[in-house]
Amino acid sequence: MTDRVVTAFAPATVSNVACGFDVLGFALERPGDEVSARLAPWGVRGIRIDAITGDAGRLPRDASRNTAGVAAQALLTAIGERRGVALSIAKGLPLSSGLGGSAASAAAAVVAVDALFDAHAPIEMLVTAAFEGERLGAGSAHLDNIAPAICGGFVLVRHPNPPDIVRLPIPSGLTAVVVHPDLEIETAKARALLGTTVPLGDAIRQWANLGALVDGLHRSDFALIARALEDTIAEPRRAPLVPGLAAIKRAALDAGALGCSLSGSGPSLFALCRGTDVAARIVEAMVRAVKAHIGGEPQAYISSIAPQGARVVSCVS
Repeated sequence: MTDRVVTAFAPATVSNVACGFDVLGFALERPGDEVSARLAPWGVRGIRIDAITGDAGRLPRDASRNTAGVAAQALLTAIGERRGVALSIAKGLPLSSGLGGSAASAAAAVVAVDALFDAHAPIEMLVTAAFEGERLGAGSAHLDNIAPAICGGFVLVRHPNPPDIVRLPIPSGLTAVVVHPDLEIETAKARALLGTTVPLGDAIRQWANLGALVDGLHRSDFALIARALEDTIAEPRRAPLVPGLAAIKRAALDAGALGCSLSGSGPSLFALCRGTDVAARIVEAMVRAVKAHIGGEPQAYISSIAPQGARVVSCVS
């Protein structure tokens, strides 16, 4: 075990999903982050970070200030392990993108450390440990990225701590399109725009849409899903952060999307549709609109809703 290196992958996630602010999320197949874990040299306690790639030197190497480091330490504490662990992090997700980057690093870290010690921690323990890392990375306490990053699929978080995660059905053919503009939005700053109160009428409409979306997923009612994909709480307040948001959404809908909204706090946008042929048309339309209103070279992804979340991808002794 001394020389063993375990590497885990955790996928990008879309949170909020329009009407599900802080409670809905789903996992993509790709992209994602990888975290490798090995035993630290004798005498080293806790977590240390040996290397981070893909971040252009922007993420902290101090484990106590790094999402993956905090999550890994929380798991060590939970399983009662006193030996030290060295982590190497490969960021496959762009920073401040709204694609759950901090959650992916935290999820991959806890899964790698769990496998390194053959701890077989229950999924609730993995979620809770990763939650501590996400709290640092996002500046708030919510599970709508962590839960799908670890569990996969389409999930509803009924309660964050202790975690009460409801797995929702995925209609056959439901496909996600994600476009990431050449922008960054820090989650903490985006949340600050929301304030602390919501008009009762907006809340009622949001609750109705959330209930309708859950029902639409259960019955594979794509028309109902389309009607329900509306955010009356977060997106209207965050819209000024993404130039041309309304036009980009309109382009997606005109190309056949069921709905389109910000992924998490943005700037990435997601659209849901039925089938990969429609998804290809939506990508082209959204990319054109992003280039017209924001510029740059946006990144685009087409993905099914990934049934599996964070998992071990290699174990080398």
